[in-house]
Amino acid sequence: MAVRDGESALRAPAGSRVRKTRTRLADGRELIYFDDSEPYVSGAATREPVDSRPLPAIVSQSQMRFDVLTGEWVVIAAQRMDRTFLPPADASPLAPSRPGRPPTEIPADDYDVVVFENRFPALATVAEEQHLPGRVDDEPLWPLAPASGRCEVVCFSSDPDARFSSLDPGRVRTVIDVWADRTAELSALPGIRQVFCFENRGREIGVTLTHPHGQIYAYPFLPARTATLIQRSRAHVERTGKLLLSDVLEAEKRAGRRIVLAAEHWTAYVPAASRWPLEVHLAPHSDVRDLAELDDAQRDELALVYLELLRRVDRFFDGVDAVPYIAAWHQAPVGDDRPFGRLYLQLYSMMRSPGRMKYLAGSESSMGAWINDTTPERIADRLREVAS
Repeated sequence: MAVRDGESALRAPAGSRVRKTRTRLADGRELIYFDDSEPYVSGAATREPVDSRPLPAIVSQSQMRFDVLTGEWVVIAAQRMDRTFLPPADASPLAPSRPGRPPTEIPADDYDVVVFENRFPALATVAEEQHLPGRVDDEPLWPLAPASGRCEVVCFSSDPDARFSSLDPGRVRTVIDVWADRTAELSALPGIRQVFCFENRGREIGVTLTHPHGQIYAYPFLPARTATLIQRSRAHVERTGKLLLSDVLEAEKRAGRRIVLAAEHWTAYVPAASRWPLEVHLAPHSDVRDLAELDDAQRDELALVYLELLRRVDRFFDGVDAVPYIAAWHQAPVGDDRPFGRLYLQLYSMMRSPGRMKYLAGSESSMGAWINDTTPERIADRLREVAS
């Protein structure tokens, strides 16, 4: 049975606020309501719904195995094989629980933004309860460890037909506050090295639930892209005394050719060596390490800039109403590597033309040698053409 753990208020623009209410689902997973509307935001009403489902306690079998050939950890999460896959529209586990329908992951009959622990996590705190031998087949070449961490789902709206780009700026500002809140809280968990907020959209890239939502991963290791970036950034600091991602932003601003949007606190640009047929990066002007460090002015502007970028992406291809994309927030790691990281958004799509996707075949998948089918300058031109 769910128990309300408590409420608190987060900051939000124009004197409003977001009320945060913690509770538990029937299997013990945490669920957090982030309310930005009445009667909840003022505390005139409180969240009392109880998860009535007879769910067994969560048990994680996830483990991490070290790939000696690449120096990377690989997460083995066999329990995810049976996760929910494209349920009917009236059976979405991310919808509110309403009379006449089966209860969902969210016990309330309506909500603003909700975060809860994934029912089929790749990384979980309970993974630590496993008693693993430390090595696969007792071979020293193959270290083995529990895949301890946390995977959360972020529901952006209770409307199953909404998309992020259709949200109003106030709701987007709430989501930004939620990302910042979760980044700060998850970064403080023991053993966490990096927090990753992202949204996958579109069946073409493997989305299994169409309800508007994103995810947050708290990794117990540095993912490969971050590890490479930190290594490059550390060398750049030692050589120049400057932060690599700051210098990249300044170089793009000097060139100007690939800038697609410039505001007071943020600039969006197509990177000079973009890999995807549609890719744009969004970076703050100040050296902000993660979403939790953004101040109110940066968050207010981000809500508007981010919406504009998403809407341009949806207009990028003629005849395509909803372009599949991944929106990935790259944040500085936790610990000694933090000074070498900097916040930025990587927003990209695998679609190369209407109805055609870029597949990662031999060169990309096997050799890691990327081949783009267009030029960064053409991408930037198109993103400017479709401005609101």
